[in-house]
Amino acid sequence: MLNEPTRLAYLKAMGIQAWSLKTAVPAQQPAITQNALQPLSEAVENTLQPAADQSVSNQVVSSKDISLLEWQQLQQVVSQCQLCELHATRTQTVFGAGNQHADLLIIGEAPGAEEDSLGEPFVGQAGKLLDAMLHAIQLDRKQVYITNVLKCRPPQNRDPHTSEIICCDSYLQRQITLIQPKVILAVGRVAAHHLLLTQTALGSLRGCKYSYNGIPLLVTYHPAYLLRMPAEKGKAWQDLLQVKKILSI
Repeated sequence: MLNEPTRLAYLKAMGIQAWSLKTAVPAQQPAITQNALQPLSEAVENTLQPAADQSVSNQVVSSKDISLLEWQQLQQVVSQCQLCELHATRTQTVFGAGNQHADLLIIGEAPGAEEDSLGEPFVGQAGKLLDAMLHAIQLDRKQVYITNVLKCRPPQNRDPHTSEIICCDSYLQRQITLIQPKVILAVGRVAAHHLLLTQTALGSLRGCKYSYNGIPLLVTYHPAYLLRMPAEKGKAWQDLLQVKKILSI
């Protein structure tokens, strides 16, 4: 648990005034429910290269098989995935990191150059800001789980193609099932659009609580966007307060 001076220092790093603690946004009724959502990849039978682990080697692994994998097996399959063209340009896959039993699951868009190099999500300046955001609600990245919709970096950090998202969807769905988080935070436009199956502008999506297969889901701005648009940090802080509220229930 952070002491008050440390917490205030992190708030300052985010560009948030301390009095914002009193500006929590009232809970809103969900505009979208996801009870009927099914993984996009269930409509596409995915075949992967054999994994090194004996339990998944020498066989074709489909999206249905992925739903049976445990953490180590899943990570091995992802590391050898060649379902889309991104495998040819990646340095390595970026599976995810953090507490595999976390109450909070953070889902971003895709690895960037630094993530591709280090094999860890949300590093660099955007990662530092995310750390500050978490510390502001008395959490750190060891307590949460962080992953992306895509497990490989798109060249020049371009937007993910729909086909690439579909190829990675069964991996993300299995991660969500294994973690069973108390709340999901979709960070950025791509993650929000994919999880909510919508093209609504991110600014209109945030501020509401949704249900993703029975799990509360909130939407906020990507830290990289906040670095470019620091005036929006106050809105992101409101979103974090809603995350904290759900976690405290």
